[in-house]
Amino acid sequence: MGRTPTRVGVVGYGYWGSKHVRVLNSLPEVEVTVIDKDEQRLREAMSSFPSVRIATDLADELDAQDAVVVATPPGAHAPVALQALNAGLHTLVEKPLANSIAEAEALVAAAKSADVRLMVGHTFEYNPAVWKLKEIINSGEFGKVLYIDAARLSLGRYQSDCNVIWDLAPHDISIVSYLLDEVPQSVSVWAQHNMSTEFADMAYVKLEFKRSAAPAFVQLSWLHPEKIRRVTVVGEKKMAVYNDMSDTDRIRIHDAGVDPKQVDEAASHGFPVSYRTGDIVSPYVPFQEPLLVQDSHFIECVRTGQEPRTPGERGLDIVRVLAATDVASATGVPAPVAGARDLAASGAGNGRVRS
Repeated sequence: MGRTPTRVGVVGYGYWGSKHVRVLNSLPEVEVTVIDKDEQRLREAMSSFPSVRIATDLADELDAQDAVVVATPPGAHAPVALQALNAGLHTLVEKPLANSIAEAEALVAAAKSADVRLMVGHTFEYNPAVWKLKEIINSGEFGKVLYIDAARLSLGRYQSDCNVIWDLAPHDISIVSYLLDEVPQSVSVWAQHNMSTEFADMAYVKLEFKRSAAPAFVQLSWLHPEKIRRVTVVGEKKMAVYNDMSDTDRIRIHDAGVDPKQVDEAASHGFPVSYRTGDIVSPYVPFQEPLLVQDSHFIECVRTGQEPRTPGERGLDIVRVLAATDVASATGVPAPVAGARDLAASGAGNGRVRS
């Protein structure tokens, strides 16, 4: 006899909501309900996935669901998630967890009070390529990490309720803090409005880390001719480029770098370093769709009660960093991150989801 189906309501059938519906609908013994006030979107959902149920209001579904996935615009994340948590439903919230520290803290508190699982959709922490990159860093193959550079650029997808940092940076902040096992202690921001919108559409963010002392630089844009999703890790011994847009060699390890050397003061053109170049290796990384890994993990947490690998506290970490970028952008000086913590010391974020 099979297990009782797990009932999951997906609130919001937009860009991410439709992806969650596709993935959840493919999982065994999962019943999906699409919840959206837009009737056209509900018709699209029924056309694409005839087996799903549809509803227009989460309030009408609270007693009919075991869990909820919140895939609304960011401004609605907190009120929708709070409604689900207070009803005793396990809840997965798309990034960012909330639009303010206070909202994120309220969600974490509500989940604890109701004794249900709260999980944030930091999809790249479920990406096997990112796992591999972390494994290489932890092995010592790179030596000391000197800095990390990330770029998340594309043309379009302007948001109506947040700037480009709140929209795109949660991915790279979560990736970098996961790789370094700590939350940044301060941030600096340079941002610009290129179009006549309320929010900045391109930005550069610098993240400072206390223990590793390896800064990270994140470039973000809604106004760029190419879609770029890239993370570069520069170490003392080797360097690596993680290109999420590549279908084959998503990680390339460069046996290259520079070494300090004694400069001949008498030489007319002495350089203070020597250069090393060697092989470029692309380790094999079996493909697993990160969203499938993430949502499967969420369903497992719902069924077993285990703690998610990206719990609400992890979402709160990233919201605190995002809030600091607002301060840094407004003041023009580096802003401290409230509650910055060492993830390795706390034991957070070190597990791996079973594939």
